[in-house]
Amino acid sequence: MRNQFWGLAVTVGLGLLLGVWAGQGLGQEDFYKGKTVRIVVGSAPGGGFDTYARAIARQMGKHVPGNPTVIVENMTGAGSLRSANYLYRIAKPDGLTIGHFLGGLLLGQALGREGIEFDARKFEYLGVPVRESSICALGKKVGFSTIEEWLASKTPVKLGGIAPGNATDDVAKILQAGIGLPIHLVSGYKGTSEVRLAVDGGEVFGVCMGWDSIKATWRKQLDSGEVAIVVQATARPHPELPKVPLALSFAKTQEGRRLIEVGIHDLSAIFRPYVLPPGTPKDRVENLRRAFAETLKDPEFLSAAAKSRLSIDPVSGEEAKKIVAGLFDLPPALAAKLKDTLKW
Repeated sequence: MRNQFWGLAVTVGLGLLLGVWAGQGLGQEDFYKGKTVRIVVGSAPGGGFDTYARAIARQMGKHVPGNPTVIVENMTGAGSLRSANYLYRIAKPDGLTIGHFLGGLLLGQALGREGIEFDARKFEYLGVPVRESSICALGKKVGFSTIEEWLASKTPVKLGGIAPGNATDDVAKILQAGIGLPIHLVSGYKGTSEVRLAVDGGEVFGVCMGWDSIKATWRKQLDSGEVAIVVQATARPHPELPKVPLALSFAKTQEGRRLIEVGIHDLSAIFRPYVLPPGTPKDRVENLRRAFAETLKDPEFLSAAAKSRLSIDPVSGEEAKKIVAGLFDLPPALAAKLKDTLKW
């Protein structure tokens, strides 16, 4: 009799639990069915952030209960700060708006950058599609193509930038301070697509940005030799760039090394975050987080990413949240030096 009782209790318990799960899934399906989810990208069309977002948007809807339509909207301004502030202060926390802005802004808040109206620790993190592999590329018109020649240049090399918080600005500033690269940063472009055009036209001579963005959007110039990858600001060589030297090997002081390690290497894991506004219902957060992760493993997505030369090296939402929390625990002296270097 006792065994029969426990068997019945287990059966009933499992039935109730499955019923709750089914009810939650059905509830989410009812909510998202016929809806449109927006991915608000903080940079201009045609750049790396936009390219990744559109590839994800094409496949993500089928992994969300109810199969909503997923679209991309570009909201440029202040190096994607406008979009980040919008997501925190204005966007409804209903699970229908996803933000994709520059991860450097998250460090910016930790360092007290002006103009930031969000608390990075309160965003709901879906994840990151790829860890950033920052490199610096120079156009042929600069007249040289090695880091040694660049370091020896008596004239600062004009590099195109977007705004503080963007790799185009921040990586350049950190390498200038950390290894003494002679750089004249020309900031204010609306996106990396504009920077590429400026390099092609000779308005500036190069840019520091993600290798994955460059190889996806600047392939013709790379293949023709019009653009050369001169240095990579990564902890270890990228598998596709085994002969390109690491910036860290040119640092002559411990302070220079730490600037590169914290300001570039550590930030690389959260440079391309996908987030939801604070207060988004937990069940919708979990559903979208799961859908985001499943999208990055979707065979159709991976096939399209390979054709577009997009690398996929995901960081989970949980890991991204932990990394962000760690930005607020930097040693005061290092935080002050980073803030002075980045000029926030």
